[in-house]
Amino acid sequence: MKSPICDMLGIEFPLLAFSHCRDVVAAVSRAGGFGVLGATVHTPDTLERELKWIDEHVDGKPYGIDVLIPENISTAGEKDVTWKSLEARVPQEHRAYTRDLLMKYDIELTTSDVADNQPQPFDAKTALQLLEVSFNHPIRLIANALGVPPKAMIEMGRKHGVPVAALVGAKEHALRQVAAGVDILVVQGTEAGGHCGEVSTLVLVPEVIKAIKNIRDVPVLAAGGIMTGRQMAACMAMGAAGAWTGSVWLATVEAETTEIFREKMIAASSRDAIRSKGRTGKPARQLRSVWTDAWDRAPESPGALPMPLQSVISRDAFNAIDRAAASGNAKARDLVSYFVGQGVGLIDSVKSAGAVVQEFKEEFAEAVEHMNALVAE
Repeated sequence: MKSPICDMLGIEFPLLAFSHCRDVVAAVSRAGGFGVLGATVHTPDTLERELKWIDEHVDGKPYGIDVLIPENISTAGEKDVTWKSLEARVPQEHRAYTRDLLMKYDIELTTSDVADNQPQPFDAKTALQLLEVSFNHPIRLIANALGVPPKAMIEMGRKHGVPVAALVGAKEHALRQVAAGVDILVVQGTEAGGHCGEVSTLVLVPEVIKAIKNIRDVPVLAAGGIMTGRQMAACMAMGAAGAWTGSVWLATVEAETTEIFREKMIAASSRDAIRSKGRTGKPARQLRSVWTDAWDRAPESPGALPMPLQSVISRDAFNAIDRAAASGNAKARDLVSYFVGQGVGLIDSVKSAGAVVQEFKEEFAEAVEHMNALVAE
């Protein structure tokens, strides 16, 4: 394939797979795609262990990492913010609301034990430390979401000869990223799981390509709701150089998701993937549950706190929810949720990551053949 993404990343098929699970990353890369490890949840030490494992199991194939450094966050500009200091900022009203909600489902809320100096989530200093660890490994891509990457991140990519990708959810975001010097744009429509904007992939991809055309040649990866090779081919017909995917890998045998959540994905329709602030404080698409309804729809809700404070609440809550569900608490299943895109309606079974890559390739080829046949007529 002659996609510029293949040349930049050294791959045969421009299908990128974002996952927090190292097994998915390695399996996708081995199968000819490109795995991208979500590194935000890691410390430098745990990331070192994960990347060493990937190096040993990826058969020399390329892979990348993704960090999360938000531009707009309630603690922006503050130094040395820790989990402990954030916990002290959470209003008692929100703690009581969370505790009472879980008690209705026979779930006891306990507070996670964290070190006094553990950095806050989405900490830029920690993210740059993760990048330093990553460059000791043969990574071929670094990516950032929720804003323009820090200048230091782009400079690190240049120094090591590694392309820097950035996720965007609007044309204006894309123009800022191009001006900042990113190498790849991941243009993510509202169908995507996790933090996303309000414009559909079908509209946003060609809008961004048109907007940046006369500024600089930056390859675009289409993202948002892409679950099949046919969808990937359609996006590339619009001008994308490949696809960035995430939700489709949550239903693979290698994924870190629980069996209960996989069952809920298979049963869900596309309308069950909703945007909610209930997990992070920013609109993020996830599977609708009692939790999202409680924060978004209940009249007694105190309202989600700004990022990262809402994450302090949801971290402990979802740890307790998942433990309760796994131990047999049937009521807890109603609260089980995770980030997932509207493409969840296309998931009908659990497969291996390698099998999913192969299906993408076959469906992509069929779609291209179909289009060629139409043109020939």
